[in-house]
Amino acid sequence: MSRSDSGYGERVDFAFDRARHDRQGNRRHDDTWKDDPGLRVLVVGGEHVPTVDGPALRWITRDEAPEGTWMLLGESGGVTHAAVVVDRVAEDLAPTSVRVLAPLLGPDELSLAIHAIAMARWLRSHRFCARCGTELEVAESGHLLTCRECGAHHFPRTDPAVIMLITDESDRALLARNAAWPEGRYSTLAGFVEPGEALEDAVRREVREEVGLPVGDVSYAGSQPWPFPSSLMLGFFGRATASEISVDEDEIAHARWFTRDELTAAVGGEEIVLPPPHVSISRWLIESWLSGPASP
Repeated sequence: MSRSDSGYGERVDFAFDRARHDRQGNRRHDDTWKDDPGLRVLVVGGEHVPTVDGPALRWITRDEAPEGTWMLLGESGGVTHAAVVVDRVAEDLAPTSVRVLAPLLGPDELSLAIHAIAMARWLRSHRFCARCGTELEVAESGHLLTCRECGAHHFPRTDPAVIMLITDESDRALLARNAAWPEGRYSTLAGFVEPGEALEDAVRREVREEVGLPVGDVSYAGSQPWPFPSSLMLGFFGRATASEISVDEDEIAHARWFTRDELTAAVGGEEIVLPPPHVSISRWLIESWLSGPASP
C-alpha cells in the first residue's frame, strides 16, 4: 500500500522519506572517486556534522579533510560527495546533530547527511569480527568490513522497527506516552521486529503487549530510515478490534483514544505535545489521519 492510497488524505512530507542522491555502488571497489576535482567532503562524528551560516552543511575539500575513515556517498547535482568519519567533529566546525538539522535542511543535503550518519554509526560500532574477534578492515569505500583472520564479510546493519497509528471502529486514534517521556508528550506506538516475525505480526504483537489491544487489519503506509543508531522505521495503520486499553506500565505510562476534534483541541490548548512536524514518520502518520474524513 502506498502513501497516496492510505485513505487518510493528502501526503505529508517527513525527513529522510526518500533518497535524493545516486549512491553509485559501482564506484566503491576502488578509491579513484577521491581524485574527482570537485569532490565535496562532509566530516561526521556520531550523529553530528559541521554547519555554516545557520542550517546548512559545511562541505570541505579533500585537502581540508581531517584524518579518519573515508566513505563514498555518491553523486548529487553532478558532483561527487564523500564523508570522513572521526570520533568528534572539531568545535570550530560548529557541529550540530542531524536530528536538529532535519527540519531545516533541503532534501538533497538531508539525503546525503542521513546516509553519512547511518554509515558512520555502523563503522564506529562494528570494529571487531563477530566470528573471531579480530579487528576489522574497511573496504568498498566504507560500505563493507572484512576480517583478515577468518575472511568474514560484515555488511551494514539495519534494525527493522514498526511504528503504527492504531484506530478503532469509530476511527479514533490511539496515542500513548512512553514512561521515559515528560508529562504531556504523546506519539504513536512502535517496537522492533523480532526474528522470524512478519511485519504485520510485529504490529499486532507490540500493540497487544503495550496497550492490551487486539488488532485486525494492518496496512503499510511508508518507511523512514532512522540512524539513531540503526533503525528502519516501517509505518503502518492498524484497526483495533476492541477499545479497552490496558497499558503495560513498563514502557507505556498512559494511552488514550482521540477523535480528530479532541486531538486538535488538546494540541491547541497545549494539553499534549506531539512529535515535531517534518521530522519523524510518527507525526506524518498522525497528520495523515487528521487530514482524513471526519469521525462519525
